[in-house]
Amino acid sequence: MTIGAMLTIGHSTHDLPGLVRLLRQHDVTAVADVRSVPASRFAPQFNRNAVERGLREAGIKYVFMGKELGARTEDASCYVDGQVQYARLARTSEFTSGIERLVNGAQTERIAVMCSEGEPLDCHRTVLIARVLAERGLSIDHIHADGQLESHSSAVERLMVKFGLAEPDLFRTVAERLEEALNRQERRIAYVDEEIRTERAAEV
Repeated sequence: MTIGAMLTIGHSTHDLPGLVRLLRQHDVTAVADVRSVPASRFAPQFNRNAVERGLREAGIKYVFMGKELGARTEDASCYVDGQVQYARLARTSEFTSGIERLVNGAQTERIAVMCSEGEPLDCHRTVLIARVLAERGLSIDHIHADGQLESHSSAVERLMVKFGLAEPDLFRTVAERLEEALNRQERRIAYVDEEIRTERAAEV
């Protein structure tokens, strides 16, 4: 195992044995579940108790980290007009503590950070968590549904292409264009609390 390496995966519409196969294919020894709400009407096999039991039976450790690293934070200071702001979330003590747990865990386990979305770019595990981990110097790979691995650098390059930001720009560095791409995607996918948004609109 490479120290300082981590994987991510979305359970998507897999069945539990299918998820286990993908994890075993990449020698995952532990799963960090970063869903804020670890339950699904459409995929009940991934409700927290069910997936924890299934993974442990397969010899894969499970830890729920949705409170620390979930996208639907209860911290009101992380919202602007009802939408979570990832930069604010990343600065909270809870999130920082969760990142430290992951970094420390990666010293002894091959961890897959798990959320629900199949496409890595549509999930905060990539746009927020993997971004922070990469800034910490960890190597991140994303497991796709077909079992293929995609490096985090390749994933964010796809994102830049999507927004027409991959080509050299006379006035902006690669880092600046990457930040814009990530910020645009954040605005697309970050959790919106309609109750907070409605309350704010009423105040205005």
